[in-house]
Amino acid sequence: MIGIVGGVGPYAGIDLLRKVYDNTIANGDNEHLDTVLISMSSSINDRTEYLLERKIENPAYAIVKVLNKMESIGVTVAGIPCNTAHSSDIFDVIKLELNKSGSKLNLINMINETISFIGNIYPKIKNIGVLSTTGTYKSRVYSDILNAKGFNVILPSIQIQENLIQPSIYDREYGIKAFSNPVTEKAVKNLHKGCEYLKTNGAEAVILGCTEIPLAIPEKEILGMITIDPTTILARTLIKNYSPNKLINN
Repeated sequence: MIGIVGGVGPYAGIDLLRKVYDNTIANGDNEHLDTVLISMSSSINDRTEYLLERKIENPAYAIVKVLNKMESIGVTVAGIPCNTAHSSDIFDVIKLELNKSGSKLNLINMINETISFIGNIYPKIKNIGVLSTTGTYKSRVYSDILNAKGFNVILPSIQIQENLIQPSIYDREYGIKAFSNPVTEKAVKNLHKGCEYLKTNGAEAVILGCTEIPLAIPEKEILGMITIDPTTILARTLIKNYSPNKLINN
C-alpha cells in the first residue's frame, strides 16, 4: 500500500491523497491503488516551532511511530506532505530511527523529488522563488539544495516572510491552518504579495514550499511564473514507485 503521513497539517494530507487519486489511471473503484492515510496531528509537534525554538520534542519521533504503524499493516512506500519536516534536523532523524528499527519502507524525499522535477521538466529555468513557512525559510530546506544544483534562489524579504507569508499559514484568525476549506481571502492576498516580490526580483518559477500553500494557490501559473507544487510531485512519485503502470501521463 501507499502510505501518507497526515496531520502535518491535516488538510495537506487530504490534498496529497486527492492528488494520488487524480494522477492514477482508474476507471472504477477497484482500479484505484490501495492507500493508507493516518492523521495523528495531536501527537506530532509543529515542525516550524521545533526548528525555531527547540523547546519541544523533535516531531521526527512521532512521525516515525506513524510510519512504523503503516509498515506493520502493509505499506511499502510512503510520503510526508510537509516541507518543513524535510529539514535535515527532522528528516535525517526519521531516516535514522527507521534504519534502527530495521524498516524496509521506501520513504520518499519530497524536496529531492521537487528539485529533480524542476531540472527535468524546466531545464532552462534558473531563477527559482520559494514560498514557505519560516521554519523552512530559516533552515534553508530548499535553498541549500537548489544552490548546490546551480539554481539562483529568490526568497521573500524577512519582513515579508514574517509579516505576510508565515501569518498566511499560521495566523489563528485567517491562516490556512485555521481555515483550510475555504482558504481566507486575506491569506490568499498575503501569498500573492509574496509572489509579487519574487516576480519583481526575477523569479521565473515559484515553489509552493509549504503543503498548505497549494490550497490557496492552485493555479499552474501566477504573475507569469510557473508554480511548482511539491504535493503533486510527491503524489506522482508515490504512484511511480508503487505501481508505475498506473501513473497518468502529463
